[in-house]
Amino acid sequence: MSEKSSNPYDMDSSSFDSDRYLQKLLKECSLKQIMDTEAAIVRQTQTLHSDMQTLVYENYNKFISATDTIRKMKTDFKSMETEMNLLVSNMASITECSEKITDTLQETRTQLTRLSGKHQLLKKLQFLSSLPAKLKTLIEEGNYQQAVQEYSHAQKVLQQYGNQPSFQGIQEDCVKILDDLKRLLKQEFQKTGKTAQSLTEIGELLLQLDEKPSALAKEMLECATKRLHEQLVMLQDQTDRDMIEFIDLGIEGFLNDLTLVISSYNDMFLVKHIEQEVDDFEIIARMDLNEFVNRNIDEYLALVQDRAEVEIGHGDSQIILRGLDRLHRRLTAMKSLCKALDMNKSGIDIIINAAYYLCKSHMKSLKDHFSDNLSSIRLALVSAKSDTSSSSSNSTHSGLKELITNLYVSTMEKVKGLLQDLLIFLQSDWSFNLKTDPKGAACIESIRENLLVGFLRHISSTMNAFGSLNSSSPPTLLLILSKMCLEMDKSGVHVLISLVDELYDIDSENSTTLVHETELCSEMRDSAQHLLDSYVRLQGLNLSQMLRKSVETRDWLNCLEPRSVRAVMKRVVEELAAIDLVLGELYDTSELRTAASSDSSRKTHFSLTASKQSQYRSTWSTYTPSQMDSSFVSNIHRLFSEKIEIFSSVEFSKVSIITGIIKICLKTLLECVRLRTFSKYGLQQIQVDAHYLQMNLWRFVTDENLIHVLLDEILGSAVLRCLEPILMEPNAVEIICERN
Repeated sequence: MSEKSSNPYDMDSSSFDSDRYLQKLLKECSLKQIMDTEAAIVRQTQTLHSDMQTLVYENYNKFISATDTIRKMKTDFKSMETEMNLLVSNMASITECSEKITDTLQETRTQLTRLSGKHQLLKKLQFLSSLPAKLKTLIEEGNYQQAVQEYSHAQKVLQQYGNQPSFQGIQEDCVKILDDLKRLLKQEFQKTGKTAQSLTEIGELLLQLDEKPSALAKEMLECATKRLHEQLVMLQDQTDRDMIEFIDLGIEGFLNDLTLVISSYNDMFLVKHIEQEVDDFEIIARMDLNEFVNRNIDEYLALVQDRAEVEIGHGDSQIILRGLDRLHRRLTAMKSLCKALDMNKSGIDIIINAAYYLCKSHMKSLKDHFSDNLSSIRLALVSAKSDTSSSSSNSTHSGLKELITNLYVSTMEKVKGLLQDLLIFLQSDWSFNLKTDPKGAACIESIRENLLVGFLRHISSTMNAFGSLNSSSPPTLLLILSKMCLEMDKSGVHVLISLVDELYDIDSENSTTLVHETELCSEMRDSAQHLLDSYVRLQGLNLSQMLRKSVETRDWLNCLEPRSVRAVMKRVVEELAAIDLVLGELYDTSELRTAASSDSSRKTHFSLTASKQSQYRSTWSTYTPSQMDSSFVSNIHRLFSEKIEIFSSVEFSKVSIITGIIKICLKTLLECVRLRTFSKYGLQQIQVDAHYLQMNLWRFVTDENLIHVLLDEILGSAVLRCLEPILMEPNAVEIICERN
């Protein structure tokens, strides 16, 4: 800025030098540039002249206006000066009059002051003389507070002049009246039915009458306890109200009174009157108050918890939680207001207990629902069995798949619904947060462990009970339940565990205390295996019972020459076909037979050519009676039988299940044959039955050799137990079996 103001070549500068500026233009600029500069300077000069004329015109108008204004002000000031002079004259007159009045009334003022003092003293004496009568009147009217106030006003005067004869009688009367008032107030204090507000007011009056604070403090807590107990009894009778109304009644009655007692106790005994007692009075009084508060809060919360347990599972969970949330808010506010108190319990404890109880209620609901589903399935199976004659087999078998689907879907949806219902405890609009509270976090984990995991294990244990040896469950039910456990293992457990972990934000993968999904899946698969093994055992025993009776009730020594297959063998094959049809609807049928011969249903098991064509064909039927070495054949049979496990676990496939049933049937038939003695025709009947079974059982198994070995052993045992071991010709056996 300083450089610009001292520049001689700047026209706007105060140090502008026109000659030097002109010399510079002539030296540095061309003629055209000089002429352009001249034209620009001319234009700027004209603009400045125009602006100056405008300013002069505007300022001239303003100057004229200012002149008119000043002229008017001059006139106004003249009239104002006249008025001010008049005011000064008036003030001087007023001052003079005031001084005259003051001088005249000086003596009278002194007399008035003296008379006023005497009047006040007479009023006090009159008040003291009428105090006993006034106190009696106020006490009779029940206006105890006004009576105490009246005595407090006169107490200092009585203490000062009470020894004088004129005041001694008044003081004695007042003391006697106040002793009666004390006794009356204590009686009122100890009466039942008094509100906390009344107790507080009476306590304040007793303290003003010099009652000992330590004794009054204990008495106040005792009386307040009686009053609060009455309110709890009243709350117990409010069974017709919902949870919100019940909590509101408790807040407006019990908790309000308790808060008032705490506040009054603090004001009366822990703040104002500590100096009137011994040093440890504050400690003792605070301990008594803590014990009083915790005892009453515990009783009230126990009542609320009992009511919550009654409502949970029957009432609306949203209403119950809204009521408990209001209680939690109020208890939290009480705790913040009474910071010196040590409250053992809070509203969050009730809410956590409510969550536990709701879990327990939901667990019972899940168990009842699952039990009802199982009962429905058993009823459906009984109805289906009675309607078998009038309905097609396909519809019956498809009904099993529908039963399994309904059981699985119904169970899954019920569990999901109850898990969603428990999410109400984690809503963000509540005043509490279970996730941030250690007890609440444990409660959330217990929803997973006690409800979901507990129910899954209940399913597993219930399934295992159906498959026990003492159970009388129908075989089809065992098959349905096994399939249900298998579905839970494949997908159900994973879906439910993933759902609960997602809904409640639980990291079960990295937890060392929570049950892992694989453990539950393993338990479900074990249950499915146990049920399936029980199904195989039960079906095998049912068929074995028919075979055993057919062997034990027949006279094998007096048999006629066989002309047909026994009916029991046909029945066994029909039952196996029906079982195969049921299993085909429920299990994978893609497994192929590994050693089936294409002509098994047509060629006899005992033909000479068959033994040469297949390594799995039996050779015992090709022996003539003279060639048969009983010891050798028996050893061969024993060698093969030791390799077959009759009661081993089956796989989850149709072929494996029905193979297990067939093994049990043939093993039973073998043991029954070993206990009987046969004639020639009895042996031949066993031969015909065995060939019939061979013709029909091969299609149910993956390995024909298993059937052949067991049938060989059956016929070999019959040969050993036969008195005349002569077998029927293979062609005759084949003709009889094909005819049947």
